[in-house]
Amino acid sequence: MGAPSGQMAGVQRYCDSWNAGDPAGVLVAFAPGGTFTDPTVTGPPLSGPTLEEHARALFLAFPDLSFEVATGGAMNSGMDDRDVVVRWLMRGTHSGPLEGYFPSSGYSVLPPSGGALALPGVDLLTVTDGQIVAVERHFDRQAVAEQLGFQVIVQPDTDGMWQNGFAARATGGSTAVPGAISLTWADVRSSEEAGLIDEIGGQFGTELTEAPGFISVVTGGIGSRLFTIAAWEDEQAIRSALRNKVHSGGVKRFYTEDFLGSFGSGIFTANRVGPVLVRCTTCARLLEQEKTDGNCSCGEPLPRPLQRW
Repeated sequence: MGAPSGQMAGVQRYCDSWNAGDPAGVLVAFAPGGTFTDPTVTGPPLSGPTLEEHARALFLAFPDLSFEVATGGAMNSGMDDRDVVVRWLMRGTHSGPLEGYFPSSGYSVLPPSGGALALPGVDLLTVTDGQIVAVERHFDRQAVAEQLGFQVIVQPDTDGMWQNGFAARATGGSTAVPGAISLTWADVRSSEEAGLIDEIGGQFGTELTEAPGFISVVTGGIGSRLFTIAAWEDEQAIRSALRNKVHSGGVKRFYTEDFLGSFGSGIFTANRVGPVLVRCTTCARLLEQEKTDGNCSCGEPLPRPLQRW
């Protein structure tokens, strides 16, 4: 038995609003208190302004977003006249910030990748009097990541001894010997704080890679703890960079606002720095990079000079 025409008109308004890139229209298709959830919603189903904002964020990430409803994709489930199934293929180009899709990656907002998306999925709708009461959207988040060119790493939070997390590295290209290391860490209490740290770190990191004496930086997150470890030519280079307006503003916020659960930092000067050992790709001989002229004793060129951090 097919769904009543009034019900299907409500479903059509819902689909048209998604294809029009109209977050307010998506919300209007719902009955008061109507709810929406999908694999990216980790808390209670969305409703009202939070639902509209969720749609708006998706349109921001994919300005050319469209939903192709599969042939026969809108149909009654055969169980209840209120139940409607819509099968769709979502297409779009990732040209804006993508929020909330992969919270375990440690990034609350993923930068535009330029990747094209062709994602199949299904909406399970409950419709009453032409208005939507509830939507359960289902799709494969791994397919989203792979199509957009992101890494997919599956790992437990802990194996009983080690806590697992994520890490990233940025470099200024320097092959200088590190003379000092800076370490900063913070414990965040919510995804919102993690997002703010990510935003501050992104701004600071851009300036960091251009700072005199900077070599490279590793950032990461394990559980609620986020950290930054950077290598520098000397201690003075660190102190000069830490006077950066973005960094000092973030520290001031910790002291003057209810921001972060805890925070720590330190500067460590080098006591001993070992040589860089490089293996010849032809004869497998191991050599100290500084004691060669760029070639192995077998006559083959060695890999280009490596960074020490």
